[in-house]
Amino acid sequence: MSGRFLRVNCRDCGHEAIIFERASTSIACSICGATLARPAGGRADLSGSTIVDVLE
Repeated sequence: MSGRFLRVNCRDCGHEAIIFERASTSIACSICGATLARPAGGRADLSGSTIVDVLE
């Protein structure tokens, strides 16, 4: 199984970032420092971000 890249918006400041959907480490927003995604043993938990687009 391979993963895809996602374009997400930070829920705190609205900054867009591109992340891997199967992230193995926590990903923080480069602007405000909020956590965008946390590892969840497979697909990342996107509790701090909203998916804008799926990049194939």
